[in-house]
Amino acid sequence: MSTDGWKNFGKYGANLDPENRHGKIVLARALEDALERMIIDGGIKSPVTTRRGLTARMKYLTTTQGGAQAMADAGITAVPKTINAWTKGTQNPLPANLEAIDTAYWNLRAHNVLNNPGAFKQHLNNNGKGTRVEIHPINQDVVLEPRRRDNLRVRILQVRYVWDDAVDAMAAGDIGKLEEIWDDIIGEFDSDWGAYTYVRHIGLGA
Repeated sequence: MSTDGWKNFGKYGANLDPENRHGKIVLARALEDALERMIIDGGIKSPVTTRRGLTARMKYLTTTQGGAQAMADAGITAVPKTINAWTKGTQNPLPANLEAIDTAYWNLRAHNVLNNPGAFKQHLNNNGKGTRVEIHPINQDVVLEPRRRDNLRVRILQVRYVWDDAVDAMAAGDIGKLEEIWDDIIGEFDSDWGAYTYVRHIGLGA
């Protein structure tokens, strides 16, 4: 398939695999996955069922803005005296409340990370080093055999300078901007860039 052929994606069967999608869509998903990892990896590691895990969560929920609302949203109706006892470790919550505390903690952490995109941008920019991007080409098994390309392979790039705009576009749901960013990224492939307009998977090493 020529580079121009990718403008007619699906003409030769590539769209029969739902995992074969435009890079802008796959990039948005990769950013969401990287953000989720950042939320989890930077969170409290100890389970809520341990003393350390419970105390850490309760301290976060009782000292961070929005903590009381997060607990209420998770269904916690305990009085302040009980919440204080949970925080100090002098009283153990019932299993249902332990689950609600865990839910409240992760919901609040996710909310705070999402509302501080600067931290995510900094994470991706990595002090100017950028982020490793692993690009998996489309699955060609569904493409008519005469139209398959024998030179498609996993490509790896160290991408810099685009992440501030990419995070803003992801947050705003600006697919048009993500398309521009994706075109900039695959532009590194020179004449072969068109073959990676549509891809199967993008992995961000962040």
